[in-house]
Amino acid sequence: MATHAPQWQQCASKVRQADVATKIVMLGTGTPGPDPDRSGPATVIVANGTPYLIDFGPGVVRRAAAAYRNGVTALGFGGTNLNTAFLTHLHADHTAGYPDLILTPWIMGRRKPLDVYGPTGLKAMTRHVTKAWELDVANRVHGLERLKTEGCRVNAREIKSGVIYKDHNVTVTAFPVRHGEMDGAFGYRFETPDRTIVISGDTAPTETIFENSCGCDVLIHEVYSQETYRKVSRKWQTYRRKYHTSSRQLAALARRAKPALLVLYHNSNAGGEQLPEPDQVLLDEVRQLYKGDVVTGHDLDVF
Repeated sequence: MATHAPQWQQCASKVRQADVATKIVMLGTGTPGPDPDRSGPATVIVANGTPYLIDFGPGVVRRAAAAYRNGVTALGFGGTNLNTAFLTHLHADHTAGYPDLILTPWIMGRRKPLDVYGPTGLKAMTRHVTKAWELDVANRVHGLERLKTEGCRVNAREIKSGVIYKDHNVTVTAFPVRHGEMDGAFGYRFETPDRTIVISGDTAPTETIFENSCGCDVLIHEVYSQETYRKVSRKWQTYRRKYHTSSRQLAALARRAKPALLVLYHNSNAGGEQLPEPDQVLLDEVRQLYKGDVVTGHDLDVF
């Protein structure tokens, strides 16, 4: 009888192409902490010139405008081409840019509805946001601007695990992750003609990430530093263990999954102000246990 090696032994890393059509743009890599150098979580995958947004934390549209200025013209000036978005979960640091995403690109010229995919609760959030700005919208539609309402309309779609989106550029699979008591937290797997990209969202270690990232081209994963973990209170140590992934745990995952590139983002760094180079400390912690290609993502990085 034939025997098969465990999945982690079968998992082989892909070779990254020197020139790929699919690009990843880190619009925001921050946390709830108001770090002026890191906007709230927001990542764009540009496939065949079409942008797909994951999460919309504070500052999302201004970061999109900065990326446009840096040459990522697929986003459109002021994010006018951001028509499709995916939400990992409903925490404020991932959603506080929602009104901005709905309204600003519309004001700047978007004429298509915004399609958003996310967990249960997204429809209610969308209703409340659009209700809160209804006077603004009415003024811009009926006043001198005479904007068309189609551009600020939102199609909110609440999802379950599995393939949730597919077009000629990309297939998107949602999978459940563990983020403490936050129900309906998802990671996403994007498959384009030339790359497979997995983004964890916020999560404690979970096997679904390995199952979806095994041998992928890029794994974008949240992480916290063991060094800063030791500097926070017991309450926040418990919180981190329940809601997030340590550098040690992420290194163990990466050794099994073997992504061609591991990108660290959403780096929980309480206590990091006591370290001279907190990003380097975190990177060193991962590299001590994982010998693959790994980088720390910063706002406006392109991979």
